[in-house]
Amino acid sequence: MQIEITKPGMLSTVQDLGRSQSRSNAVPVSGAMDTLSARIANLALGNEQTAAVIEFTYADAAFKTQTDLLIAWAGDGAKLQLDEQMLPANRPLFIPQGKTIKLVNNRTGCRTYLAVAGGWNVSVVLGSRSTYITAGFGGLEGRALQKGDVLQAFGNQSEINVKLWNTLAGAEITFPKWSIARPLFLPADRRLIHVMPGPEADWLEADAIAGFYSEPYRVGSRSNRMGIGLEGAKMTRAIQAELLSAAVTPGTIQVTNSNNMILLMADCQTTGGYPRMAQVAAVDLPLCAQLKPGDEIRFQQITRQEAEGLLVERERELKRLELRLAEFIIDRI
Repeated sequence: MQIEITKPGMLSTVQDLGRSQSRSNAVPVSGAMDTLSARIANLALGNEQTAAVIEFTYADAAFKTQTDLLIAWAGDGAKLQLDEQMLPANRPLFIPQGKTIKLVNNRTGCRTYLAVAGGWNVSVVLGSRSTYITAGFGGLEGRALQKGDVLQAFGNQSEINVKLWNTLAGAEITFPKWSIARPLFLPADRRLIHVMPGPEADWLEADAIAGFYSEPYRVGSRSNRMGIGLEGAKMTRAIQAELLSAAVTPGTIQVTNSNNMILLMADCQTTGGYPRMAQVAAVDLPLCAQLKPGDEIRFQQITRQEAEGLLVERERELKRLELRLAEFIIDRI
């Protein structure tokens, strides 16, 4: 299975769930910004959840099927359109050879994930197929996708991949009536972000901390895969000491020397010298990944135990989904 990128859009890269085992060597995690959407796209095809996907940022991108194709997509940055037909999300789609699929605007979010049966075939670098553009490795030649790039799927197909292919393949676009209910894995309020106090939270004025939890913040225009700038009440410091470089991770909220805040994301550095005001609960990072400039968010403090509980529950639900979906496809389709 093979596609050609005919229009790469703003930023399109190959990603998986990242290289978390290389942080001790100062290598960022990278990987899909919205890991939940990437995993659901893979699950819809019977792939491993860690299989490589294409991450599209916003819309205005397109690709052509050079062979018959079995794909799935998920996320909020765009919608997939073939001619005048909108292709449904969160389910397997059989697309015949020679079709051009466009990504059209979706105002809900900013990132969309395209999975292919078997996963996209790019080399593993430091345990991951994720693209890290800053250092120029991973993905396809360590860079964003360009017009004319050709991407292939792995030839080895899972039992579910084969069953779906045999069920859906034909001369026309085909997809099942069922889909994965992705919204059930998301909170009702996608603009409420749960955080835990950071190691240097007490370096800030009490009024600033109170404002952080009571006032909305707006996503700034200077936001990318490394971090999201937050605009709102200034985080004035009570302690003006210099901080030695300390560990940071996706979800860390730093306070800069100008008293602004940066929410670190997938391509962030592994250490930083700014005070760490808070840490976003891992379960809410997919929400942050879909934020666009101008979006307003609010923060709510929870304990580490509560954050762990929310993440464990989502992982259990995803595992249940994986098992039930496999049973349904293999035994009933």
